[in-house]
This record gives sequence, structure tokens and C-alpha cells, in this order.
Amino acid sequence: MLLPQFFQSLDISILEKYTDEVLKVNEKTKQYGLVLTSNEIKDMIISRNQILYNYGRVETDISVIKELAEVFCTSPYIDNKNYQLTLNELQEIFYYMKNETEDRISDSQLVDIIREYFDGVCGGSLELLKSKLDEFAQRFRSDVRFRKSVFEGDEHLWD
Repeated sequence: MLLPQFFQSLDISILEKYTDEVLKVNEKTKQYGLVLTSNEIKDMIISRNQILYNYGRVETDISVIKELAEVFCTSPYIDNKNYQLTLNELQEIFYYMKNETEDRISDSQLVDIIREYFDGVCGGSLELLKSKLDEFAQRFRSDVRFRKSVFEGDEHLWD
């Protein structure tokens, strides 16, 4: 077997494995009317890989997509029509924030912060979310007291 063919078959195998993992999340999200198809999941994984490449990041699993789907399935601003698109945008925002906060916030805490802003002051607007989280990241990097409040969960200082 030629080396490029080997890597292509490996990529396909990983894509199938990741797709199966995310399909299991449908068990939780379907009660909220949100279901991803295999093709939608594959598209999301391909988008994720491009996002990771663009931000110079490496991930060894698919946990972020799964957590975003699980955490955001209860949002009043997401329905099945915009579900995949919203999750793709949230992936992009998540990895942008990981870089902007210098990986100092855990994945789960960052997902919770993004959800808080998305459902709160942003009212489901992805554009406003990007803007507010950019302000958050700038403040996180420059304000020690604010950064400490994030780690202690003191949300009233976030606005």
C-alpha cells in the first residue's frame, strides 16, 4: 500500500469513528428537536479540522463538538434549521477564544461562558456573541481582577 493511500484510509477511519461518537449525542439532543445527520456531522468534523489548522491547534478527540451540542441543545435560540450552522460557528468561536485566552480557561468552563453570553446578553446573535467575547478576551488578558473572577466563577464582574 502506498503511504498516501494509507493516510487517506486512516483519515476515513477516524472520520467514521468521530461521526459515530457525535451521532450518540443525538440521543440527548433529539428530545429538544435537534438531530444531526451523519453527513452534517462529517461536514462539521471537516470544518473543525480546518478551524484547527487555521488557528494552529491540535485536538486528539472530538469532545468539543460533543460538548457544544450537549450544552447548547437547550438554548431557546437554536432549532433544527440552524443547528448545524450554529454549532459550526460556535466551534470557530470556541477555538478563537481558546487562543485569545491563551488556553487558560478549561474547555468546559469556556463552553459555559460562551453559552451564558449566547443565551444572555447576545440573545442568540452569533455576531454579537463574537463581539462580546472579543471584549471578554481582551479584558481577560489585561485585567488580573477580572481573570481571577472568571476562575472563581464570579459572573457579575463579566459585564
